[in-house]
Amino acid sequence: MTARLHRRSTLFVVLISILLAVSGLAAPDAPARNLKTLAIGQETTVPLARAHAHNDYEHRRPLFDALSHGFTSVEADVWLVDGKLLVAHELEAVQPGRTLKSLYLDPLRRIVSRRGGSVYEDSPYYFALWIDVKSEAVSTYRAIHRQLRRFRAIFTSFHGERVKDGAVTAIISGERAPGVMRAQRVRYAGMDGRLEDLGTGASASFMPVISDNWTEHFTWTGAGPMPEMERRKLQTIVEIAHGNGQRVRFWETPDEPGAESEAVWQELLDARADYVNTDHLSELQEFLVDNDPLPSVPYIYWDDCICWPDPAIPEEDGRAA
Repeated sequence: MTARLHRRSTLFVVLISILLAVSGLAAPDAPARNLKTLAIGQETTVPLARAHAHNDYEHRRPLFDALSHGFTSVEADVWLVDGKLLVAHELEAVQPGRTLKSLYLDPLRRIVSRRGGSVYEDSPYYFALWIDVKSEAVSTYRAIHRQLRRFRAIFTSFHGERVKDGAVTAIISGERAPGVMRAQRVRYAGMDGRLEDLGTGASASFMPVISDNWTEHFTWTGAGPMPEMERRKLQTIVEIAHGNGQRVRFWETPDEPGAESEAVWQELLDARADYVNTDHLSELQEFLVDNDPLPSVPYIYWDDCICWPDPAIPEEDGRAA
């Protein structure tokens, strides 16, 4: 994977005709007619570095709808039920066939295999899979780790302060198990931080992202101009995080399509926040293509703040402590 990092590009467009020729993607439980394209009535799909699909699993085609709109980050809520990692927002909504493996891990492995080592063909940047733990933290993380380990060929791995880049980077959010994760010699996921972790010395190799609830830190929801004090606060948060090699995301931002949500999105872009959170794929895709000067290029990547190890990192035993 190290070679991928030195093929940085400033802007690239993935040709759907090429994807169709080489992919033959198959989504579990999806009709064959849905597997022939990653675009909805489009000739090209631009990978969007800032696009994060909140509650991705609630779309008609989990993962695939986000990919068809160029999203490079998706979020799945996970419950550990009778030994299975089931995907749903509420426990009452879990279904036996909707697992982390069937909805995300299996499709991502097929995609990466058929596209030469990336989720988006020729992209040198990782795709983010956020796993929002809803059940008890430690037991659920142990189950997630065991499953990610079986798919380790496609995932970024963490070896103390060293990082071996992969096509997909998993981020553990929600109910987290920091003690267990810190004790591991090898992990296949980073931990999502909170604003209270900002500037505490937590490394980007352990905590690659700082994210938090927008409404707990900002009063502005897009109506009228953003108060200057809050604008400076947002900029400061991003600057501190970026200085430590960490990305920034806020959830609970205004998301109903319209002027107010777009005003918030624009302030996030202006502050160089790394992810824009949405349930509305088409609207955010259009906004980012029109307003993000370099829509496919991340602001922060591993080698910005972390020294790269030798490519031949041994695959140590990463079982949860």
